[in-house]
Amino acid sequence: MLAKRIIPCLDIKDGRTVKGVNFENLRDAGDPVELGALYSEQGADELVFLDITATHEKRKTLATLARDIAQHLSIPFTIGGGIRTVEDVDVLLSSGADKISINSAAVRRPELITDLAQQFGSQFVVVAVDAKAIDGEWYLHLNGGRIPTEIKLLDWVKEAENRGAGEILFTSMNHDGTKSGFANEITAQVSGFISIPVIASGGAGTMEHFKEVFTTGKADAGLAASIFHFREIGIGELKDYLDREGVVVRK
Repeated sequence: MLAKRIIPCLDIKDGRTVKGVNFENLRDAGDPVELGALYSEQGADELVFLDITATHEKRKTLATLARDIAQHLSIPFTIGGGIRTVEDVDVLLSSGADKISINSAAVRRPELITDLAQQFGSQFVVVAVDAKAIDGEWYLHLNGGRIPTEIKLLDWVKEAENRGAGEILFTSMNHDGTKSGFANEITAQVSGFISIPVIASGGAGTMEHFKEVFTTGKADAGLAASIFHFREIGIGELKDYLDREGVVVRK
């Protein structure tokens, strides 16, 4: 069995790490580079940095952020937000990012996934998906959850895989920031529907929630923000707990 990954996520707005509930009511959580370096020291497997307003405000993710992060980290990191072209990705990877995350731009122009996979390799391409359950069906939302679509979650993740995505980062908007647990049922459906790794996001509040998303949810990685940012759970203690519970993690 491949080891399950623990991935802190740093949502960035105006150069600061922020965190909200259901994508709203954001509060400051600190400097992203300093937090990233701390998580690296604590044993995080990877990090994800997302400029959550880049697409909505029609800005590009700053390559300077990627360079700053790369200078302070010894673990892989993914960066996303406002990426629309092969050139955007080339700049970010050249600046030190290990992977890039695309979301709204990929939905609007699915060929972008194909282009990036062909140019750089699928292992560099993470397709992030923000979805909400509405009347029992999961639908994609764009621009940081602001714009609903009629695109069904399972249809989209399969297309993303077919076009060359290397991983899916699935965030349940219903669970985001609630600390009530991951969306395990739909996460398991996504994991069973595609063959590429699935990173589960949204709802982490306890160490038990991680165990559940790795077992019941069949996720390959668990991503969380506020419980790490506000020192509610330590990465080392989380890994120790999962190890005791029989979940294979990287030590």
